[in-house]
Amino acid sequence: MGPETLHLCIDMQRLFAPGSPWAVPWIERILPVVATLVTARPERTLFTRFIPPARLDAAPGSWARYYAQWPEMLRERLDGEWLELLPELARHAPPARVIDKPVYSPWHDGGLHRLLRGAGITTLVVTGGETDVCVLATVLGAVDLGYRVILVGDAVCSSTDRGHDAAMTLYRRRFSQQVETALLAEVLEAWSAG
Repeated sequence: MGPETLHLCIDMQRLFAPGSPWAVPWIERILPVVATLVTARPERTLFTRFIPPARLDAAPGSWARYYAQWPEMLRERLDGEWLELLPELARHAPPARVIDKPVYSPWHDGGLHRLLRGAGITTLVVTGGETDVCVLATVLGAVDLGYRVILVGDAVCSSTDRGHDAAMTLYRRRFSQQVETALLAEVLEAWSAG
């Protein structure tokens, strides 16, 4: 893992922290692991932030049905501070970069792919949440685009153990030729050697 490697940290925001209707219980458990990786390579980190639409009528297709169940998460009703990265991570941006996305996948408009290819990035180290939602969309999109994907198993989380475990089984068994899984210590050792 050398200069072609980037840490892609998915949606580690207050929006998914305790106190939010979308709270992910494990986010506090993995935060120290994610923060260790970010601290080691802040200039090689890119954060994504999930940004809900301002109003229900701005939500396309099935997203309108989704946000009808979560109207308090529309930006017209949501305090903007909930969209921010968790403080332990936000202090690293810059030099870390931040991109916003309105859907699960950060690949939806092609901008992230152009940015990474323009910077010579071919390997993605993926952390964040949720293992079975936005991380899944990120990983599958990266595979489709031909990136080498390394998922940090102790730095991803989900709302449920069942969903997390099912997704990790999927990554390790079904996508084992295209998705590598490793623990933080292994990633740090390999990256410093590169």
